[in-house]
Amino acid sequence: MTMKSWCMDMKVDAKTVICFDLDDTLYNEIDFLKSAYKEIAKHIVDEKWEFLYAKMLSLYRKSENVFEFLTSNYPISIDILLNIYRNHIPKIEPFKGVFSLLNAIKKANGSICIITDGRSLTQRNKLKALGIIDLFDTIIISEEIGTEKPNINNYKTIEDKFPNCTYTYIADNFKKDFIIPNQRYWNSIGIIDNGLNIHNNCFDYQSKKNIPKQLVAKIDCIQIVK
Repeated sequence: MTMKSWCMDMKVDAKTVICFDLDDTLYNEIDFLKSAYKEIAKHIVDEKWEFLYAKMLSLYRKSENVFEFLTSNYPISIDILLNIYRNHIPKIEPFKGVFSLLNAIKKANGSICIITDGRSLTQRNKLKALGIIDLFDTIIISEEIGTEKPNINNYKTIEDKFPNCTYTYIADNFKKDFIIPNQRYWNSIGIIDNGLNIHNNCFDYQSKKNIPKQLVAKIDCIQIVK
């Protein structure tokens, strides 16, 4: 692999396994939050829901408890709010270059996987909404497997399914994403925060165990070569 102007070339063949995080790696997670807030606002008020939606976003940006505000001011429970937030079909789009990258890996006979934390239905709804769920050979979701990153189990499952391969993890969260890949001699590639990431505190986790081996500016800076 070579770095040039924040971009890189990646060699892929039939013994290559490329794993991706989901949130803030293949799309911006804030767009999922906005999608959920719109659904909630529409559920609470029939007309002029946009005003409630704008209020919710404002509260979120001020780090206020949005759901506490809603349950205090409207006849709605936390359980209903959580159900809408977690289980709605989101309106989200993948980053530019996601489709071409995934298809290029497949064309080069590589395998592609997802390793993501979250609830099964929520994460699978995101993958379906992005239009990429059928491209992955394996999907590892923390609720389904019973462990969250950085538990070794989430990564060892990939190694067991695809033995004797080279492995790469592409993700964004310095706090938890790269610890095990670095320990197990995977390649690790970090996507630089585009200014919209939910987890925007990577500066707190700059130790050798936390940082990826390489950084790229965005997902379409990764080019597949044979």
